[in-house]
Amino acid sequence: MSTLVETPPEAHTAPVRPRPAGSSIAATFVMLALVAGGFWSVGALGIDITTIVDSFDNAVSFFARMFPLDFPPLAETLSLVFETLAIVFLATLLSVALSIPVALAAARPTRWGATSQGVARALTVLARAVPDLVLAIVFLRMFGLGATAGIIAMGIHSVGMIAKLYADAIEELDDGPRESVESLGGSRAQQIMAAIPQTLMPQLIATALHRFDINLRTSVLLGYVGVGGIGLAIADALRTLDYQRGMALAVIVLLLCIGLELLSGAVRATLMRSAGRTITGGTWTDRLFNRGRETGVDDVHLTPPWSAARIRRFVSVALIAIVTAAALWRVDVSWSALAQGVLDLPETLALFFPPSAGGTVSNLLEQLLVTVQISLAATVIGALIALPIGILAARNAVANVYVHQTFRVIIVIVRGIPELILAIIFVVISGLGEVAGTLALSIGAIGLLSKLIADSLEETDAQVQEATRATGASEVQVFFSATLRQAAPAFVAHTMYLLDNNIRSATLLGVVGAGGIGFLLLNASRVNQFDVVTMVLVLMVAVVLAVEALSMWLRKAVR
Repeated sequence: MSTLVETPPEAHTAPVRPRPAGSSIAATFVMLALVAGGFWSVGALGIDITTIVDSFDNAVSFFARMFPLDFPPLAETLSLVFETLAIVFLATLLSVALSIPVALAAARPTRWGATSQGVARALTVLARAVPDLVLAIVFLRMFGLGATAGIIAMGIHSVGMIAKLYADAIEELDDGPRESVESLGGSRAQQIMAAIPQTLMPQLIATALHRFDINLRTSVLLGYVGVGGIGLAIADALRTLDYQRGMALAVIVLLLCIGLELLSGAVRATLMRSAGRTITGGTWTDRLFNRGRETGVDDVHLTPPWSAARIRRFVSVALIAIVTAAALWRVDVSWSALAQGVLDLPETLALFFPPSAGGTVSNLLEQLLVTVQISLAATVIGALIALPIGILAARNAVANVYVHQTFRVIIVIVRGIPELILAIIFVVISGLGEVAGTLALSIGAIGLLSKLIADSLEETDAQVQEATRATGASEVQVFFSATLRQAAPAFVAHTMYLLDNNIRSATLLGVVGAGGIGFLLLNASRVNQFDVVTMVLVLMVAVVLAVEALSMWLRKAVR
């Protein structure tokens, strides 16, 4: 007779949760401090319900003076639009031309050496840190009022973004083709020409189109310091309190921004889908010495045939050349003034050095603090509103197609409104000062951050979500434990990018009276205190670089 003995079940113990790293704890404290600083800034700047309610009467009065909108005649409108697009196109083309050699020197596979890589990386950071408004002030002094200063200012500032993205794209490429050319004895130029342009061209054009959108918004702001186009027309109208004409021009800018963003987005999507073509080759001498020879399978093709892809490339290059010629004709660049400005560069730079506070150090530091407060407050307000909008716009977070498409449309509309236009409206409604700048930047932050949040959620690994769902988890549990958790590091990175971007924008919006150190910058340039302009620039670059360093450390710590 056998006896069945029950054995007690083996006790399962939960695995020990690893202790958080010291850098993670420090990053958490820093992020909490930034959030606390944002809420403190909201209170210190006087942004509350009472302020908004008190501005209601001003808003009613402003909208009453705004309508009916006074659109300029069609010929004048088309001329302003053409001039603005010509300035933006030439500035973007200049930035691409400058960015390519900088990116080749900055990327690891194509660098000349560690020194050239370091110098190129430093140039991109410096170009990004110096606002295009400051560059425009310098170049307006050199070349006089007109489009030339704006083209060069936006072209140089854009190098900071374009060269960085180009260099990152080169480093992410498969280095095998370049190494193959190198192993065959190809020179450095042959390695670059044979292995990089064909693969990277769609991404190069997509980045340039994205920068074109940004430069279009910037061109409106530069109108306040004398650069031509719609921005100058808006500044002239608002200086004379002609709100009907000024806001009519603002509506044109809004429609232009939305239309071009949709167009460039469609072109970028098409380009990226069409990536992965091949090229063959040959010259007239090869045809001369091989006349009458029958084509064989072992022939070496040195020139590309006129395939559909080659025709498209030829038409694209021809179109760029035609648009460049038309843009140069429209903006009427004075080459003699350009040459004279270059010759006078030493005298012009002497006006900006040495930096001086103009006897108002305390005022400069006070307004710099206000600029930082505006940036922190706008980032916190924008993040609080952007988070639910971004979640509702993500396809993998909301199953209802109508809901996420509706919020995607809302994001596109909000992003299409230039922050300068918002700042002008809020300056009129709430008066000159930091409240107008904060509210304008907050709305801009909602448009940018909600899009980044939605994209980050949609880019999460679906297999992790499926694995969580297979355990019986509800959709809410899947979202919080799998989707949101994967996207959390990206949220931190996007928020820090937004803070970095807001500091630059807060300075620029000060030009229209939205508070902060930007207002002092504009006043100093108007009374030819260029040494004060340099001091403002030094303070700004120091703050921007500090925030950028903090952002890089935080991204690394939370990865």
